[in-house]
Amino acid sequence: MWSSGWWLGLGLLAWLGLGATLPPPCPSEIFCFGSLLRQVQMAKLFPDDKEFVDMPLNKAPSEVLQDFKQLEEREGANLTQAQLRAFLSKHFEPARQELETWVPEDWKDSLPLLQNISDPELRAWARSLHGLWKILGRKMKDEVKVRPERYSLLPAKQPFIVPGGRFAEFYYWDSYWVIQGLLLSEMPGMVKGMLQNFLDLVKDYGHVPNGGRVYYLQRSQPPLLALMMDRYVARTRDMGQHPSPGEGTGLLETEPTVTVPLGSWSYRMFRVRPARSHSRSRAADREELWSELKAGAESGWDFSSRWFDPSREAHTLRDTRTSHVVPVDLNAFLCQAMGLLAKFHTMLGNEMQAQAYQDERAQCQAALSAVLWDPQAGTWFDYNLVERQRHQAFFPSNLAPLWAGCAPGPVEGDRAVKYLQDSGILKFGKGIPTSLKRSGEQWDYPNAWAPLQELVITGLAESGSDRAQDVAFTLAQNWIRTNLATYKRHKHMFEKYDVSGDGEPGGGGEYDVQVGFGWTNGVALQLLARYGDRLTSGTGQLALPPVALNLCPLLYLLR
Repeated sequence: MWSSGWWLGLGLLAWLGLGATLPPPCPSEIFCFGSLLRQVQMAKLFPDDKEFVDMPLNKAPSEVLQDFKQLEEREGANLTQAQLRAFLSKHFEPARQELETWVPEDWKDSLPLLQNISDPELRAWARSLHGLWKILGRKMKDEVKVRPERYSLLPAKQPFIVPGGRFAEFYYWDSYWVIQGLLLSEMPGMVKGMLQNFLDLVKDYGHVPNGGRVYYLQRSQPPLLALMMDRYVARTRDMGQHPSPGEGTGLLETEPTVTVPLGSWSYRMFRVRPARSHSRSRAADREELWSELKAGAESGWDFSSRWFDPSREAHTLRDTRTSHVVPVDLNAFLCQAMGLLAKFHTMLGNEMQAQAYQDERAQCQAALSAVLWDPQAGTWFDYNLVERQRHQAFFPSNLAPLWAGCAPGPVEGDRAVKYLQDSGILKFGKGIPTSLKRSGEQWDYPNAWAPLQELVITGLAESGSDRAQDVAFTLAQNWIRTNLATYKRHKHMFEKYDVSGDGEPGGGGEYDVQVGFGWTNGVALQLLARYGDRLTSGTGQLALPPVALNLCPLLYLLR
């Protein structure tokens, strides 16, 4: 295993005199490249490498760099930990001091959602979840707007919700589930502001970055902005208060996508493909690996055996080959986004554009069925471009087309239930594991993540299959009980949970499990809203009746 922060170290090597050809993630010679960053991070002054790059400067960057240059000239190129600590103490402020806690203006103590929750303990817990928005709300201090060059934080005009813990800035795909929770908490004003921040970022940078820091600028995350806007409009029913729908539609079209040729396949699909060096050298090999790891981060799954090279017997993160994979979820998200863009253009009276996006959606849906759907397994699988075959490993993302509304019909819901049972997933009583491989990475077994629970549960619930709806409720009941039991023990919501035992907070990856937690709260509120009249706070796993498929064989022949 590599030590905490190894990925940042790799990135530094790619930009510090080793024949690098890729640009740094941002222009800042303090937060994104340069001798100061290299020396501080390589000296391991902090247990978390995010600590330094989140520290504000107390003077202009040019002055800090000049002082550091003089220090190196005086003391030599390899400074001691004591010298570096003294320099940071003189020139920097403590990390994450540029935001102030913000109680959203539309937060109210009353919560109509509670009326639909039958179980008294769940009702009280839902009230606590509603209260967490006051703890996770942030507003940027005025000095960030006056002297933005002193901060790694990207300026944001409107307040926002942070995930929690070390993640003291907004994150792109996290915000979809946060927004769902905020809408259920009757906080459309907060949602409107967060959406406007994202639209501002698209104007400034051409995409929504991974998160609200300058060192995230070169990568994004799963493209869910169109869906966020759609959920806002659907919930508020107030087009007049929508954040510039006409403008927003145009900006949404700039979401980054990549067209992937698949050899003999005549389908346009999508993958996360990083920028690459064209040179042949040891430095270029480092850059190649760093690019693949950046792509893994852009996928939202940082990091996972899902991106490992399947031709290797023993896997480590050095075997990450994200660009070799055509991911099910990315293609499903984009299929969904194309349908939403068609709807937005119809609302604006742009019929030709609407039809163009409908055609794009149809092509994307056809590609999902032709390339990623496995009729024998009854699910979709990621496709490996090098191996030229589907990667038949379990990941909850395999069922993303159901969630995205890009599955052909209810038969896929029935097949998905059988697939979950055949894979052994329905035996897990605490939640759906992220994979069945114990790699030590956080997006693998035994961790379970709230957004992936919602993806599977909602996909099954809305598939049109009665059997799938029953299983969806059972999965929701198990996850809610896990969240509640852990909350009662620790008084916190967590970003991930270990489903191999008692549902304790998860682990693995490069940092300790974080509390908060934005998208976990949002998903819990979603499930309480959907099933509140049926959910109970009792312990234990609900029993599942045996799977009994009653499908016409002709349907399989048509797949």
